[in-house]
Amino acid sequence: MNVGSPLLSDGKLPVFLFPTSLSFFEDDQSSHKQVLTIYNPYEFALRFRVLSTAPSKYLVADSEGTIKPQCCIDIVIRHTAINSANYSVTDKFRVQVYEHSGSRQIIGKRDVPSTLLPGMQEERERHISDLDQFEQLPRSQVTRHQASAQYRLSDRHDRREGGHETSTSTSSIMVIMVGVLCVLALMLPLVGDQASSWPDYLHISIHQKLISAYVLGLITVVLLRPT
Repeated sequence: MNVGSPLLSDGKLPVFLFPTSLSFFEDDQSSHKQVLTIYNPYEFALRFRVLSTAPSKYLVADSEGTIKPQCCIDIVIRHTAINSANYSVTDKFRVQVYEHSGSRQIIGKRDVPSTLLPGMQEERERHISDLDQFEQLPRSQVTRHQASAQYRLSDRHDRREGGHETSTSTSSIMVIMVGVLCVLALMLPLVGDQASSWPDYLHISIHQKLISAYVLGLITVVLLRPT
């Protein structure tokens, strides 16, 4: 894909995020700081900006910047208004992406709801059941320097400090196999690529590549999750 493709010019570039919603719990101090990961599965750099409907209630490290091609970046979001007046109030973060060329035209955007909950066990279970289609990022004490670090989506090296290796299970082998298939899919040529010497049945569409990149990103997060 090149920068002049219709996918860019029509302002509907898909924006990939994880998690898709944020939950803060009053009685769990470690949850007052969350990590939002923004993925760039494309072959060109993107600029991003994070906005909020309630900016006075949050501190966001590196709310704008650049994501290199086929990389992702962790954005640390801290809730600074933990009080009963904000219980069950849903705010929204909006991630906007732009072309790296400096254009101010928004080529993609996505909203992430953010809710503060009292933290009572029954309230937590009710909220999780309502949002059971979402997966929450692991809690992490991420410094500002660490939040700015980017890493390639295909990088499977262990980035945990002081961690220990766990035994390989059947499920982890399956995850790795799916990841390998996604990497292979990203290496295949696009449909209509006349310069490719690969057989036509091995050519895949841009949407299939986007899905492969997104799944690979999720697998990366799982493999790098602290224990």
